Amino acid sequence: TRLIVERERERMAFVSSTWWDITAKCESGFTARLLEVEGKRVATTSDFDDHGALKEKNASSLLLLDESLAKSLTTGLLGTSLTVKSLEESPRTERPKPPFTTSTMQQDAGSRLGWGAALTMRIAQSLYEGGYITYMRTDSVNLSQTAINAARHSAKSLYGADHIPDSPRFYEGKSKNAQEAHEAIRPAGDTFKSPGELAPELTRDQLALYDLIWKRTVASQMSDAKKLQMRVDFDVVTKDSKAAIFRANGSTITFPGFLAAHEEVTDDKSEEVDKRLPVMSVGQNVKVDEYISESHETKPPARYTEPTLVKKLEELGIGRPSTFASIIQTVQDRGYVFKRGRALVPTFLAFSVTGLLEQHFTKLVDYEFTASMEEDLDRIANGEAERVHWLTDFFFGHDGQPGLQELSADLGVIDAQAINTMKMGQDIEIRVGRYGAYLQIGQGEDRKFANIPEGMAPDELTLEKAVELLSQPSGERPLGVDPTTGLEVMAKSGRFGPYVTEVLPEPEPVEGKKPKKKKDAPKPKTASLLSSMTLDTINLDDALKLLALPRTIGEYEGVEITVQNGRYGPYLKHGTDSRTLTSEDQIFSLTLDEAIEIYKQPKVRRRGVAKPPLKDLGLDPETQKQIIVKDGRFGAYVTDGETNATLRRGDTLEALTLERGLELLAGRRAWELDNP
Repeated sequence: TRLIVERERERMAFVSSTWWDITAKCESGFTARLLEVEGKRVATTSDFDDHGALKEKNASSLLLLDESLAKSLTTGLLGTSLTVKSLEESPRTERPKPPFTTSTMQQDAGSRLGWGAALTMRIAQSLYEGGYITYMRTDSVNLSQTAINAARHSAKSLYGADHIPDSPRFYEGKSKNAQEAHEAIRPAGDTFKSPGELAPELTRDQLALYDLIWKRTVASQMSDAKKLQMRVDFDVVTKDSKAAIFRANGSTITFPGFLAAHEEVTDDKSEEVDKRLPVMSVGQNVKVDEYISESHETKPPARYTEPTLVKKLEELGIGRPSTFASIIQTVQDRGYVFKRGRALVPTFLAFSVTGLLEQHFTKLVDYEFTASMEEDLDRIANGEAERVHWLTDFFFGHDGQPGLQELSADLGVIDAQAINTMKMGQDIEIRVGRYGAYLQIGQGEDRKFANIPEGMAPDELTLEKAVELLSQPSGERPLGVDPTTGLEVMAKSGRFGPYVTEVLPEPEPVEGKKPKKKKDAPKPKTASLLSSMTLDTINLDDALKLLALPRTIGEYEGVEITVQNGRYGPYLKHGTDSRTLTSEDQIFSLTLDEAIEIYKQPKVRRRGVAKPPLKDLGLDPETQKQIIVKDGRFGAYVTDGETNATLRRGDTLEALTLERGLELLAGRRAWELDNP
């Protein structure tokens, strides 16, 4: 949680900057980017710091193009051609990566398949139980001699003898705390069955993961890939006599080696993507079809995804092959993190919890301490340390370091309100309460509240957005006092819509007794507003009627009939028999005779015309089934007609893609495999 919160803090502090560049589209089919103007290098995104300014050490030697200058240069370049200034070619060798460990398998499945860690482990578990792969919880990159022979045999038979080195490859793990109790993850057996051979036996998801494992294992014993990198610089002079240099980069594969089996995932934004440049010579003129000026904005640090978080945890020495997936699942289950697409977004609750731990339990959330504790637990598990002695030191402290007993001594004096409050400016505060995060401005009777919309990321809640939310109609309005109970009645805006509630008095403290926990304290009556009511128009009489629900209207056949207002609208209840009402007006006007008449009618199941889907995501590329989003009793879900998967927290209908829909369905199928 702390890692994810710290990344969000970086995003919140980030100041974006705008910069322009110019690209030359050449007649020969390649592009070149403006590198220098009058001896000054053109600034790009890597030249900016997190505060939106050019880095000091480079500022004097850089030229920052704004829109005006970029367009002026583009105009000055019209009709000019480029002249080859210099050419550089350099050979490059790429080595294959080692076979999968648990963490690298999760990372690769995340990058290539879009899977989360938990889904990857469920599919791997099913492959292991089926005898298709070796044990999937391992931090070792070692292969047995049998596996090495099988991998080399597969590579030789499929790609040729020139694609395997003269001698086997051996790898060393880089994990801080590798235990290496098991072999690397690989296809099972003395010979490796190809994915094509197993296709009839495996599900789509099993085949996808087996394919990754097979390719990674075979590639790990193949020859290096050979590439030739090219860089060409061009001179050009604008019409107003400004000297400029453009640069084109290219890279071609001269020998595929291991890439024949397992092509690497590359960053599409890299300037050195594999592209071939035409043969050129120094002094040659190159015709330009078009000069294009384009604006760019610097981007904040990317949020963690499950694969990148697993990688970071492994770098820090936190977690083990058996715990990576459960760590990520736990922070989601506890409401600290939700997923937006593949990104892990912290909630405001996560900010409060992290702040509490950082202020009062600094040592316990220190990354080095956590990694050291993992090592100690490993030693205990291996019989190299004694657990009671370790627990004693942890609780009471040792070597002058405080233990848990001392660290937790001030729990009673921690200011919970301060921990759950984040100041924004202009007297606006973010507060985390029992029912979620909200905004508050002012104090005492003049204070004003506004709910923070569900699913809003912390870095999206700017001061301007907070002012906008607070300027909307009031989220809280006193309506008066209930003459029967003497309690104040309030109209409020909640995460799930407007409602009315009674205000219970604070309990008087009893000497010698601890105050009741919130979960044990009395709960006030609450009731949602009807669709015809608004926060600004509801009065005390209407509020008291709502708070009095359910309304008993009499008995029928010895059983009480009540009228109620539920999530799906008004309805009657007679024992276990419920009947839907057609209008909210009936909640307060329906008589006993009218209710009995409704119950005398046969109960009709409301089937009618099926609701149209909320969204059509498209066809599953493998099964050709239509993937749609429908509205169900428990919310929106994605379905292919056979499998249904509820949308997760952070999934929005607008942002939902076919890829995400297939991921949700794959996760549901994996869960069904584990829970037959």
